[in-house]
Amino acid sequence: MFSDLSAQKDGSTLLCRPGSEDQGPVFERMLPTYTPSIERFRLGERSFNRQYAHIYSIRLMQMRPILTEKAQQKWGADLQIRKLCDLEAGEQCCIVGTLFKHMELQPSILKEISEEHNLLPQPARAKYISETDELIMEDELQRIKLEGKIDKDKCVTGSVIAIYGAEKNAGKFTVEDYCTADLPLQTPRIPLSSDRFVLLASGFGLGSSHADSMLGLQLLVDMVTGQLGDQGEQSGAASISRVLLAGNLLSHSTQDKEASTKAKYLTKKTQAGSVEAIRLLDELLLQLVASVPVDVMPGQYDPTNYTIPQQPLHRCMFPLSSVYPTLQLTTNPYQANHDGVRFLGTSGQNISDIQKYSSMNSHLDILESTLRLRHLAPTAPDTLGCYPFYQRDPFILEECPHVYFSGNAPSFESKLITGPNGQEVRLVTIPEFSSTQTACLVNLRTLDCEPVSFSAFSTTDDDDSEMNISH
Repeated sequence: MFSDLSAQKDGSTLLCRPGSEDQGPVFERMLPTYTPSIERFRLGERSFNRQYAHIYSIRLMQMRPILTEKAQQKWGADLQIRKLCDLEAGEQCCIVGTLFKHMELQPSILKEISEEHNLLPQPARAKYISETDELIMEDELQRIKLEGKIDKDKCVTGSVIAIYGAEKNAGKFTVEDYCTADLPLQTPRIPLSSDRFVLLASGFGLGSSHADSMLGLQLLVDMVTGQLGDQGEQSGAASISRVLLAGNLLSHSTQDKEASTKAKYLTKKTQAGSVEAIRLLDELLLQLVASVPVDVMPGQYDPTNYTIPQQPLHRCMFPLSSVYPTLQLTTNPYQANHDGVRFLGTSGQNISDIQKYSSMNSHLDILESTLRLRHLAPTAPDTLGCYPFYQRDPFILEECPHVYFSGNAPSFESKLITGPNGQEVRLVTIPEFSSTQTACLVNLRTLDCEPVSFSAFSTTDDDDSEMNISH
């Protein structure tokens, strides 16, 4: 059993201890050094008067020298690198540019308002790819259609890559090979002497009618705060040094019923269900922050701006938990250092959007592809709403993370990948808790990751409830 904060005002120490002296030993929770790095995702002046074309030009400008170097490493230092305006028919060369995929099935605002013109609206689709899709490369001045050895179904609009080949067939560029920016350089991790864990969870879905998900959620809170299990499990829970909640803390049922048919830039109405869900979230956070630091990211269904980067939820919505210094309301995307381990991730909108507009289905594969592209959200602003940046693209990865995650995935998946310069990155897809009853633990010492699953009802006759931990 864990106590409340031993120093609530300064947040200096958190203790795990029994409620009285005769109940067992004292467990001290290990707190990591924590450095948030979310300033790049914070919006200062919010103006939507600019054109979104600036994002693509800035993205290409920032990525061009990186891809030029990668292309020369792959295809030789004497490689001919051309811009589209200098392209000569039949010449073997390299082009660095931004991909655009022309898709007949892609939704548009004109189709969204087609009902006003008595036209048949587009049916909902899980995928928008088709055999008629065309892949096009653009630079600052021109564009050209692509064919050859490049899988158009796996590519998405907004990806900046380098292609090698020649213009051969009626003004089309025949691709013989291509390369991405791949992983950026990585700061080495600081060796740790003991295991320390960060618990990742997402998709609580508060405000829905599923009572069993609430029971599983309470089991999760009880485990982290030391109210669950014997002394051995309490000692293990004391090694959880931080909790990260990756968005969709509220259910989609708390949204305005007309939100799915309205243009996404319209302001969402506040529903009574969302007010009650926020109150419930505040009570759950109160239990957590009294025992462990908690980072809270917004998600697609949470009450903040729709476009990414989503800004932190407002503290006034959490009158109970916000008085604790251990509550950190952060942006989506999220970036922070935990004991020298660099965490980077999103609440999952970028991954879900790529899944709709490509042939890739695995969230883990898509997560890796964005890391290899060195860009968090290549489909923004084409199919994923984002702020119209014009001086920089904050979604370009300038430093390689050690843990790269996305929330609200259909299932837990994880793997360790290596980069060309020895980078090691733990990829994690955090499952939606409301449907899977699963969170995951990342070991800061080893970068190992394991799921933690809860069942609200036991399959045995002896217990009323059960907690299962998978390794």
